[in-house]
Amino acid sequence: MSTQAKNEPFQILVNDQYTLEVRPEEAAQLDVVPDGPHHFHVLHEGRAFRAKVVQADYAACRFTVQMDGQLYNVHIADAYTRLVRHLGMSTSSKHKADTVKAPMPGLVLQVFAQPGQTVQKGEPLLILEAMKMENVLKAANEGVVKEVLVCKGQAVEKGATLVVLE
Repeated sequence: MSTQAKNEPFQILVNDQYTLEVRPEEAAQLDVVPDGPHHFHVLHEGRAFRAKVVQADYAACRFTVQMDGQLYNVHIADAYTRLVRHLGMSTSSKHKADTVKAPMPGLVLQVFAQPGQTVQKGEPLLILEAMKMENVLKAANEGVVKEVLVCKGQAVEKGATLVVLE
């Protein structure tokens, strides 16, 4: 990715109504501290917030966050995602996804998938712990598990291939 793209702001769409732009350097200055499973303490411009991640779809960059008793549906788009959308292409294309990759660095807590197993869309394949949160990674489409490349207790990096489907 070019230096210019790395400096492009993230677009954050809240409740499909409000659009915010946050530059990478601004995001890096946020004071966010994990405060229990799925809970975070956020300090921004002298104000403190307690946030809970209720639902997370890392592949689609969509999250449901609860703050001060209110639920917010949040979609985050970086420069690449906006370019793909602008060109009329889709990052969630209709062709069959054949690999499940780690959306962030983490630790494999449990593996449900077995080679040769038939899985349905939405079926849990494994649980990945990251930032003290358990993230269930599910099959994007139906298929047959060709390979499971990780095991319970294994640390993985962002982007590592975890499961291959055919």
